[in-house]
Amino acid sequence: MLTPERHHIILSLLKEKDVVRIHELVEATGASESTIRRDLSELEEQRLLKRVHGGASSLQNKIEEPTVLEKAVKREKEKTAIARYAASLVQERDSIFIDAGTTTYQMLPFLPYDNIVVVTNSPDMALQLSKRNIKTILIGGELKAATLSLVGRDALKTISQYRFDKCFLGMNGVDKHHGLTTPDPDEAYVKQLALQFSDERFVLCDSDKFSRVTFAKVADLREVTVITDDGLSQEEQQAYSRLTNLKVVKA
Repeated sequence: MLTPERHHIILSLLKEKDVVRIHELVEATGASESTIRRDLSELEEQRLLKRVHGGASSLQNKIEEPTVLEKAVKREKEKTAIARYAASLVQERDSIFIDAGTTTYQMLPFLPYDNIVVVTNSPDMALQLSKRNIKTILIGGELKAATLSLVGRDALKTISQYRFDKCFLGMNGVDKHHGLTTPDPDEAYVKQLALQFSDERFVLCDSDKFSRVTFAKVADLREVTVITDDGLSQEEQQAYSRLTNLKVVKA
């Protein structure tokens, strides 16, 4: 395969997934690891991607956030596997916070009990939970159009009134050096308060979110349990397991 063809495949995969691993590119192109590494270096020099440990990521602006519709169509199988496991952690009579997000939203059909209390910043989630007669508290605040989540002073005021057995958060970036990040500082504040008032803290994110950094810091890795799919290499799993309680589920 010629170099331009490999470069086209690499960039096409990045458009689909945001982060690609070297082993995926080897499989997609039939090239050796050394050839792929050289390709990634060339494309990075052209400012077409960013090299990360074990692969490459797209050059998404740190403050940009994909819309709910854009995120919903990506990695559905992985998100469902992550959400199913997360939902299995919920116990009878738990009071929980479920963050707005496409992965956390997938938890809803798998929640094993109805006799729980759910606080959420997602109007969509609140509507679905009400259909199961699950006691649901929708926080106030300003509705953010891109993510359909509630943020702002009223949102923070509502969350601060409650204490949770568990919280389940979505996240845009998980990085060994920069921890957990999200593009919007207002959403970061909501996530931080949910973490502060929860006994157990879970972050749900597919493996594409690893080695990515966005604008606003939420927390350090050591503060949470991260639930992800098996798209991480063994080397990456070992590295992140030294920094956080990492739970890998098979997609």
